[in-house]
Amino acid sequence: MTAVVEYQAELRTQAMHLQSQSLLITDAPTDNHGKGEQFSPTDLLATSLASCMLTVMGIKAQQLNIPLKGFKLSVNKIMESNPRRVGAIELTATIPTALQQIDARDKHILVKTAESCPVLKSLHPDLKISVHWSEWTTEIAASGE
Repeated sequence: MTAVVEYQAELRTQAMHLQSQSLLITDAPTDNHGKGEQFSPTDLLATSLASCMLTVMGIKAQQLNIPLKGFKLSVNKIMESNPRRVGAIELTATIPTALQQIDARDKHILVKTAESCPVLKSLHPDLKISVHWSEWTTEIAASGE
């Protein structure tokens, strides 16, 4: 078992990760009768994609001796109403100066690694996902990778 999730009250849940005993609280968002004081379940869905992409990039970066520290993915979740669901996730990379200087081959490897993360592979194909890698994708394309 991975976690136990308990309904608290007022559209709030508390999840306990069983291995670490760490707690995670969710609230319904303000546009769906909630307080919006914590991540909503759909916020977590979108955020878990970015976290997964950075995690697998981190594993690959360690293998390549590339310092990934400071690399960020900003998350924009776009909801649809009929049916109510996450319709799109937009991620935007903020790349530290030191990482902007790595060669196009390593950039290509890191991007492809991110695009193979388990969360991305688990999402429904109807969910629109876009990742804006800043100048990285332009340089990769120009290098012929």
